Amino acid sequence: MEKQKDHGPTIKNNARYEALRDEGYSKQKAARIANTKNPGKIGGKAERYEDRTRSALYEKAKEIGIKGRSKMDKEELIHALRKN
Repeated sequence: MEKQKDHGPTIKNNARYEALRDEGYSKQKAARIANTKNPGKIGGKAERYEDRTRSALYEKAKEIGIKGRSKMDKEELIHALRKN
């Protein structure tokens, strides 16, 4: 059995983080999910990005810390939010 890596105090669930990284998630997104108490019960109820306004997408990008968001149009914001 392979020993699990310790990603320090910023990652609350190292096993979940590693699994998400193995699936191709970015470091930031894997960390966000790994630090969520119960990510399986949270999802599924959010409004689709395509149904949101550019302003709402901008605010979400700001919350996450996406750089260059002020110059992005709606489609670019959607792409940035999905890959982050």
